[in-house]
Amino acid sequence: MSKYLLNKFLYTVDRDPELVERYREDPRGTVEWWEAERANAILNVHGDECSTWLKFDDAERKALAAHDYPGLFELGAHPFLTLTLFIAMFERDYDEPLGFQLEYAQRLSHFKLPYPDITT
Repeated sequence: MSKYLLNKFLYTVDRDPELVERYREDPRGTVEWWEAERANAILNVHGDECSTWLKFDDAERKALAAHDYPGLFELGAHPFLTLTLFIAMFERDYDEPLGFQLEYAQRLSHFKLPYPDITT
């Protein structure tokens, strides 16, 4: 398991409007493509320098493909990264202001202190 890779996925997808839409419409395909094409790219480095060893485990891949943000939080994904990405994807589906944020809070309300470790 790599909390770093989970957070890298959330961070990089959230910063690209086309990837946000792609992940919203085809989560499983986006996760598979991103893992194959982007997971090993070294961020903020010019050129084609990359690593070769990073990959999701089955639980991470399943949670990402299912848009399972409580599961991602339990796996150690940073809650700010999940919240900002999922707001971008799903806030538009709610009629009331802060509708998605309220659902997010409710779906994570069963977590009690201490929260899952989010350090990478």
